[in-house]
Amino acid sequence: MTEEVIQDLRDNLLDINEQIQTIQAQADAEKRDLTEEEETASKELFSKFDKIESDIERRQRIDAQTKKLSDSLGRKTEPQMPENQVARDPDLRQSERMPRIQILEDKGKWGWRNFGEFAMGVCAASRGGNMDPRLVSNAPTTYSQEGVGADGGFAVPPDFRQAIMEKVMGEDSMIGMTDQMVTSSNTVTFPKDETTPWDSTGGLQAYWDGENDQLTQSKVALKEHTLRLNKLTALVPVTEELQADAPALDAYLRRRVPEKFDFKVNLAMIQGTGAGQPTGVLNANSLVSVARESGQAADTVQMENIVNMWSRMYAPCRKNAVWVINQDIEPQLLTMGFPTAATAVPVYMPANNLSGSPFSTLLGRPVIASEATETLGDKGDIFLIDWTQYLSVVKTGGVRSDVSMHLWFDYDTMAYRFIFRLAGEPWWNTSISKRDGSNTLSWAVTLDARA
Repeated sequence: MTEEVIQDLRDNLLDINEQIQTIQAQADAEKRDLTEEEETASKELFSKFDKIESDIERRQRIDAQTKKLSDSLGRKTEPQMPENQVARDPDLRQSERMPRIQILEDKGKWGWRNFGEFAMGVCAASRGGNMDPRLVSNAPTTYSQEGVGADGGFAVPPDFRQAIMEKVMGEDSMIGMTDQMVTSSNTVTFPKDETTPWDSTGGLQAYWDGENDQLTQSKVALKEHTLRLNKLTALVPVTEELQADAPALDAYLRRRVPEKFDFKVNLAMIQGTGAGQPTGVLNANSLVSVARESGQAADTVQMENIVNMWSRMYAPCRKNAVWVINQDIEPQLLTMGFPTAATAVPVYMPANNLSGSPFSTLLGRPVIASEATETLGDKGDIFLIDWTQYLSVVKTGGVRSDVSMHLWFDYDTMAYRFIFRLAGEPWWNTSISKRDGSNTLSWAVTLDARA
């Protein structure tokens, strides 16, 4: 828990430093001194920076003291080597006599204290410096030339990969809500049953059979489907100055890499074409798009639109469904009411802070604003989606890391490349017809353009 708090504080330091740099850069661009307001803002930011830095130092000292007190005293005398071994190599240092013992709690980090220290080790090795044994001693050997920087890159320790993936699949992430599968292969084949419970022909059926009657038979209708994993990459530049500071580099990479992955994954889940990337909801054959109201003004969302979208969501999917909207829609929702004879009842309920759900709700379901959606008035500006009906497949092992000093050599900047493979598409190939009625139903519903 302490490491997570310190990590958050380091992220705050980076944010504060960026704000200070922005203020100074603005003044430099305009070739002037800082204004009085800018001076005040800078002083406040510097003060806040120093306070957080002091807080980090205090927490680290407390953590170090706690570990020191909890550690076993161990041996009080050094174990002696056989006399003949010492005689053969009298200059052998004690650190070389004793093998490095890996503490259990560090096992997932392969001996590295943090992601920044690991990245600095990779950087030194890629430049032809001394190869830190931690880069290769724990690395898997199932890949050709694994652990050799010039050939295959360096494997990222499990704990650091997991930290990145946890942020990518966080609360606001689309992929974190899906029906997720993990595979060690770059392709996965699985069966699909596309029949509905009320289909009377084809697939598994249920019958009312009489006493002593032979049971009526049916046959499961399964289709095989193969999904190929796509490659998602993030290329992160790191300056020479940042590489010299392991804690700062650790915070930078932990923040920037998930940001890049998170947005690209969300965008693909909503708008992906299926060619070299997941198939997005907007391009799914099973998507239902509700027509605009007669005479509806451009760039508007009406209460009738919301009701009609809800009515086209397959009823069993409603309990898991979420609204995914463009932020431009929020002013429309905040002023929307359900008209009655006496007064208007609010349709949209904003989030009620710490006392309840962190998300706003619409018809009782969470509302998530995402930049992966289209702007107000375009098709795809608002969705109602049950993500459990969307299959996502992630490659075992998560993230792979490589580093290059050649790409931006003239800028004195290293390039860190992070890769992980994933695929995604809806379980449904088409929308379904009602047992009795003309409207189709789906796991994903949007609104036609209102331009």
